[in-house]
Amino acid sequence: MILETLLCPDGRHSRTISFNQGATTVSIEQFWLSIGFLGQAFFSMRIIVQWLASERRKESVIPIGFWFFSIAGGVTLFAYALHRRDPVFMIGEATGTLIYLRNLYLIWRKYRAVVSADA
Repeated sequence: MILETLLCPDGRHSRTISFNQGATTVSIEQFWLSIGFLGQAFFSMRIIVQWLASERRKESVIPIGFWFFSIAGGVTLFAYALHRRDPVFMIGEATGTLIYLRNLYLIWRKYRAVVSADA
């Protein structure tokens, strides 16, 4: 019921969620704005991770953490876009997330080949 309430912003369901047995009441919109801001925070972290890694190496690098933060941001913002029922936003986030997953797969495949060669 709570998931249905969160995903159906059409007014048929309660517009608030109670946590801790009524101690805190959060509106559905506040909840989803928090999800959206969390996704943006993940995307901000990926840039900070990349910047710090590049500064350490004194050259531009993309560390693996960049891809994990990218996936977290993409999935979180996709959920937010789904709630907003915004197809442009959904397609953008879904496409980006697939690309991030593909990059992680390519990194894993290269790592696996190196480990196999060393064995």
